[in-house]
Amino acid sequence: MSSGDFTRRTLLRASGVAAVGAAAGMLPGVAFADQPGGAGTQTRTVTGTFRPDIPDWYYLPVDVPRGVKQIDVVYSYDKPQVPAGTRGNACDIGMFGPEGHDLGNARGFRGWSGGFRDRFSISASEATPGYLAGPIKPGRWHVVLGPYTVAPQGLNYRVDITLTFGPDAAPFKPDPAPESAPARERGRAWYRGDGHLHTVHSDGRRTPEQLVADARAAGLDFMVSTDHNTSSSQLVWGRYATDDLLILNGEEVTTRSGHWPAIGLPAGTWIDWRYRAADAADFRRFTDQVHRAGGLVTAAHPFANCFGCTYEFAYEIADLVEVWNGPWTQDDEASVIHWDGLLRGGRFIPAIGDSDAHNPDQRVALPHTVVFADRLRRKELLAGLKAGRSWLAESSSVQLDFTVSGGGRTAGIGERLPAGTGTAVTVRAVVGGVPGTTVTFLDQLGPEHTETVGDSGTATVTWTTYPRYSRWVRVEVRRPSGGPNTTQPNAMVALSNPIFLGA
Repeated sequence: MSSGDFTRRTLLRASGVAAVGAAAGMLPGVAFADQPGGAGTQTRTVTGTFRPDIPDWYYLPVDVPRGVKQIDVVYSYDKPQVPAGTRGNACDIGMFGPEGHDLGNARGFRGWSGGFRDRFSISASEATPGYLAGPIKPGRWHVVLGPYTVAPQGLNYRVDITLTFGPDAAPFKPDPAPESAPARERGRAWYRGDGHLHTVHSDGRRTPEQLVADARAAGLDFMVSTDHNTSSSQLVWGRYATDDLLILNGEEVTTRSGHWPAIGLPAGTWIDWRYRAADAADFRRFTDQVHRAGGLVTAAHPFANCFGCTYEFAYEIADLVEVWNGPWTQDDEASVIHWDGLLRGGRFIPAIGDSDAHNPDQRVALPHTVVFADRLRRKELLAGLKAGRSWLAESSSVQLDFTVSGGGRTAGIGERLPAGTGTAVTVRAVVGGVPGTTVTFLDQLGPEHTETVGDSGTATVTWTTYPRYSRWVRVEVRRPSGGPNTTQPNAMVALSNPIFLGA
């Protein structure tokens, strides 16, 4: 058994400190001997204490001999009582193989479960969800521990590593999602999708099969799988795919300075998360990786009220801002106000809405994004999102057609109407499925025109402005009573990205 009591000072004195983005440390390691006869198991245990003034990541070296067919890791830590308002103990866990654990080393990454699981297994043929199946190569592996929050008393941990010896079983065969969903293909059209979803491959409680069923039931055309800090689910979606739902790959890159889903990734792409907002070069490095892979970067739930959830990174690097996350809350109101402020200041980052559904009691597609694309394929959907040709909806029953016209021309969401400053511009919104709501047109000055929608839930609302007064216009549909999905009054039901006016 190995043990250690680590503070920042003792860590800096220790040798073998790993430089991986945000500050990191190396724990005393364990070594396993060759197994006589090539069968059986060996277990090693490491215990220690983390103090509050410590780095974000620790690495526990594990020397693995030849002939191992499976690694099992079990960990635990104490949770002492703390005063009200004081954070208690929480610790994440993951694994890197002998290829290395340096920042961005995708070859070495073997999985992550955060604080959702207390154990995991890896073998050539299978692995615990969140982890990557593959041969157990001999060499130095590393268990990564991430003390998320540490109580004033410290965090006492225990890690048990068990190696099972013997021949490998049949290798794991990746089965990624197909690249099309022909039953939902409509060519150049509006497509509904939820771009932020979780399964049992991170901290969700839906299996991939259950998530597909719920996305189809919600009337979606596409969904994006964004499990936290792992690519494991990207390799199994083909088993559950249907011809009426396009499944795109993603990862919610979950750092200590906020979350940023990388969406539209090629299957098997892993994006590192071991840095903070102060590590600007590292953030740029991995957002560049996403862009080279053809994906987009989302600033997720910017004002979520939990440690590490609030988005602290540079907005100018993000392609999208998730202004609406799950049932409408004050956090979402703050996100819309902030996004609107960026827009007024001349910085347009398209808004999206996602459910961020983790559990069966959280509704998939509440909300979701409706995007105009040339066809129902990854490249075209991402192009529509990046251009801001999209609007946000509470459910698939909500309908919106939002346009402006003037000088003999018409423009839609995310487009520009090239009209002179004195050209009269008619702003028009046709809504459906929204009884008991209000429709409001806004520009850079704020709300300009509001009308009420009656019990029929349908209405056509118009307003006239001029490019001299309005640089852009957008529309919000709200329910003054709040409604069935939230306790917040004046809850959002639909929100558009802007249409720009003028040359």
